[in-house]
Amino acid sequence: MAFTRTQIGIAVGAGALLVFVFLGYIWWLGDQGPVLARSEDHDPLTGLPVSIRMNPLRDRSIEHSANKFLRELRDGHCDDLLSGWEHDYRKKYARFICSSEAQHPLLSWELADWESAPPLTILHYRGKRRNGNGQPGTDQELFTVTTENKGGQWVVTKYDAMY
Repeated sequence: MAFTRTQIGIAVGAGALLVFVFLGYIWWLGDQGPVLARSEDHDPLTGLPVSIRMNPLRDRSIEHSANKFLRELRDGHCDDLLSGWEHDYRKKYARFICSSEAQHPLLSWELADWESAPPLTILHYRGKRRNGNGQPGTDQELFTVTTENKGGQWVVTKYDAMY
C-alpha cells in the first residue's frame, strides 16, 4: 500500500507534535517542586495528607540520606549512628532513641509528606514497627527525619518518633 505525501506529512506532523508536548511536559516537571500534589483529605489526628504525588524528576539525594539513616537504625547500628549527637541535651535523647528502637524495631517505611524549610528538609514517614509488648503483630506509626544540607551533602540532624 502506497502512502500519499499528505498522509506522510500528517504522520510526521503528529509525531513532531507528540515529541514537542512530551518535551514540554518534562520541562514543566523540571521546574516543579518535589511534591506535585497533596490529597484534599487529611488525617484528622496528624494533619498529614492521606496521599501525595511526588515529582519523578525531584532530587532524591535527601531521600537517599534519610533512607540510609533509617536502614542503619533498623539494622541495630543506633549507637554508632547517633554518636555524633552525644553532646549537650541530645545525649539523653540519643540514648532514649536507641533504647526505644531496640524495643520497637522499625520494619518498613514509606514517605508520607515532604516539608521544605530551607536550609532544612523535613520528611514525614509512615512506618511499621514490631510490637514491643511481645505479642505478634505490627504497629503503624508516624515519624519524621530532618535533613540539612552541609557542604553539598544532606545529613540527618534530627529524628522524631512516637513509641
